[in-house]
Amino acid sequence: MAQTVILFEDDQIENLYPLTLARPAYDLRCGIRLLGEKVFGAYPQAEKAFHTRDYLRALVKQQKGTHKINGGYSDHGLLVNGRALWNAKVTARIPVEGKDELFCCGEFLVAARLSGENFARIDWNLPITKSLFSGIPVTEVDVIQIRYPWDLVHENARQIREDYSALGYNGAKDGQVYSGVHLLEPGQITIAAGAKIKPGVVMDAEEGPIFIDEGAKIFPNAVIEGPCYIGKKSLIKIGAKIYEGTSIGEVCKVGGEVEECIIYSHSNKQHEGFLGHAYLGQWVNLGADTNNSDLKNDYGTVRCFIYGKPVETGLQFVGSTIGDHTKTGINTMLNTGTVVGICCNVFGSGYLPKYIPSFSWGGPEGIVEYRFEKCMEVARRVMERRKIHLSEVEEKVYRFVFDMVADFRKNFQLLLR
Repeated sequence: MAQTVILFEDDQIENLYPLTLARPAYDLRCGIRLLGEKVFGAYPQAEKAFHTRDYLRALVKQQKGTHKINGGYSDHGLLVNGRALWNAKVTARIPVEGKDELFCCGEFLVAARLSGENFARIDWNLPITKSLFSGIPVTEVDVIQIRYPWDLVHENARQIREDYSALGYNGAKDGQVYSGVHLLEPGQITIAAGAKIKPGVVMDAEEGPIFIDEGAKIFPNAVIEGPCYIGKKSLIKIGAKIYEGTSIGEVCKVGGEVEECIIYSHSNKQHEGFLGHAYLGQWVNLGADTNNSDLKNDYGTVRCFIYGKPVETGLQFVGSTIGDHTKTGINTMLNTGTVVGICCNVFGSGYLPKYIPSFSWGGPEGIVEYRFEKCMEVARRVMERRKIHLSEVEEKVYRFVFDMVADFRKNFQLLLR
């Protein structure tokens, strides 16, 4: 019956801030693909549709090129939670057609196949949760849900392996591999058309596959360990050390030492310095010798601040989470589990605070509000270097977020106690 797959957001979206302040949860990267791309890849014949927070509606419409956002659907569809980590086993349990049914993992609503009156219950202006659909049969499914930013990093290596297999990569070398390149397990290394691998590069796929996407360039003497994904038109600098479990999206420049990280797209970590178990959003720039800790000196579990609230991760390795359009100065030091919001400019000697609200300016010696107009001026300048225009729709989203988090900036010191 249902021929439309609708990606939706639930009421736990704040736990993924700052990564979801300016994008839906289903547009987060984990592995080679975005979360939503995994879902649509599982149902290739279905029509794509979307649900999101109201302030993101126009932006999602602009990015997806469809009017089927928060309405405009027919009277039936398969709703899929944008925080669910999709795979072939989940697809087999949740066919796109059939009777009305909820698919849950405990209290987590994974998907809902709905029609008629059940479909009409939905208020597309609100988060979609299990409580909206009482009386509909429930089937339990085993699904990993992405609760916090570090879940994406923790799952990334496995997702690279699964995406590599699902996308049918077979070790083809369509790009240019120069003499003097060393490939370990070459059958697990796929190099797309237009990519260039310069002399002295070592790619080690003995522990997992490596995919170098179209137009990417790996400079001499870089070392890449699998599982790893290097996105379209990204540059890996001379002598870079890219360890396992790392995904680098399109048009990034990356150097130094990187381990088990996700770098979304259009972000730069060009210089020396360690980045580990971290997630960088879009248009992030790390100054030379920026370093993050991903392990406490006492080897204990890490506590992070998400939207100003302390959260025990239960994990020993947690690096930084850095939101879109944030910049660090040279020699910036980021403590274990540091969370920096979107549109920040941080710098100075000594460790930064472990939580920095969005639109903040400063460092260990003091942090003030980053003026909105100045921030947007810098964003335009940065994007224009990549021949990309900051749209009016995007700027309205950033203005909304600027106002939404105003109290967090005002009460900054109180939030850290």
